[in-house]
Amino acid sequence: MGEVAGMLDDDRLLALFERLALEAGKRILEVRARGTVIETKSDASPVTEADRAAEAIILTGLRGALPSMACVAEEEVAAGVVCDTATGAFILIDPLDGTREFVNGKPDFTVNIALVRGGVPVVGTVYAPVRGEIFSGRPGHATMAQIGADFTISERRRIAVRELPERPTVVASRSHRTPETDAFLDSLGDAEICSIGSSLKFGLLARGDADLYPRLGRTMEWDTAAGDAVLRAAGGQTLTLDGKPLVYGKRNQADDVDFANPWFFACGNAGPKREALLACFAK
Repeated sequence: MGEVAGMLDDDRLLALFERLALEAGKRILEVRARGTVIETKSDASPVTEADRAAEAIILTGLRGALPSMACVAEEEVAAGVVCDTATGAFILIDPLDGTREFVNGKPDFTVNIALVRGGVPVVGTVYAPVRGEIFSGRPGHATMAQIGADFTISERRRIAVRELPERPTVVASRSHRTPETDAFLDSLGDAEICSIGSSLKFGLLARGDADLYPRLGRTMEWDTAAGDAVLRAAGGQTLTLDGKPLVYGKRNQADDVDFANPWFFACGNAGPKREALLACFAK
């Protein structure tokens, strides 16, 4: 298929996202190799040259290929630049998800790009430059692949969530753990707990290496959209604590800023155990 109303079909769009994520990741690694000054934004979160350079690469590529598409990018929003998302389709960009991991020399940071349609993240890619892995998803089709030293994709394979086992593996934030998260993890009893940074948590669920990701703390839509798109494409789900799918494009919220997420949990194929999971969150 070609372009429809200024929009690429999902496969071509995903290829564009992957190309731009790889270009941005290459720049991030270059900045990481030579070192960078760490600044603090108004919300007390860190930002570096790598965040801004990666975002510039992604936005230039997206606006060149899709000039009519609204793009919402973390650093632009921090600077007060917010596109109109009322049309129902827009792109969310986190050029360097896991900046704290990046500045602390950890490998668990990613480049995230996702398309949202009607409040649902439907096409997304998550690239982990240090790990050399890229996760991608569009409706009904999720993959992961290895990235070589020349930044080319190889060994691509389909991925899917697994059935929830009796002893689930739960992934939790490494840099943003909250008392509520710790209390929930304690309530699970016999579960394997794995701490990892950035949106890689969604990737572990999508490829069947983990089962549950509770996020009882603050996130923004650009933090989650790409990983959420991959997870949904792999057969998983991301739900708010009342059991409803997490939605995107949240503006003019009475109790929070634009694009802020409520608490949620992401899971693989919970099947009939979904209600038991919801009951755990309600405790």
